[in-house]
Amino acid sequence: MSRKTYTTAVVIIPPVNLWPPIQAIRCEHDRHVRRWMPHINLIYPFRPKEEFEFSVGQFSRVCKNIEPFEIKLEEFFFFRHNRDCYTIWLAPEPKEAMVELQTMLWNVVPDCDDARKYEGGFTPHLSVGQASGEATVLQLLNMFQADWKTMLFTVNEVCLIWRDNPPNDVFRVVCTVSLGHLNL
Repeated sequence: MSRKTYTTAVVIIPPVNLWPPIQAIRCEHDRHVRRWMPHINLIYPFRPKEEFEFSVGQFSRVCKNIEPFEIKLEEFFFFRHNRDCYTIWLAPEPKEAMVELQTMLWNVVPDCDDARKYEGGFTPHLSVGQASGEATVLQLLNMFQADWKTMLFTVNEVCLIWRDNPPNDVFRVVCTVSLGHLNL
């Protein structure tokens, strides 16, 4: 039986100094801006918070073999959920480094496979908003892209995050696992 919960996740969080332009978009277009910090989900849903200590030990053994890597947030895309609902997101590149990291973490918790169940497999993304209607999505995509300045940052850790039930349902970092040589 799976022990997954939607109150926890394993994520990459961009450095706080890069948040302002991301949050400027999210504040206007993302209905989840209050609950989630800017992030790239690696595993969601995840294990209960009570299992974090064990998970950190397991993830540390995996992450020591992955050196920190740089990613670039440059281009916007969208997912279509059904006929008229869309999510707009930034594509972290290179995708391959994040797919490798996600695969290695997923191998530790193979039942936490929700992010891998899509037709194209795991797609790293940083959600910035939702919209209805293809014309609206394309208009927003063009507007965001026209004003966007490329961001670069180094991924040197993964974060295990947790949220309580409403009204205290804002995700917060509980612990981190360093990548590569930082994880000695």
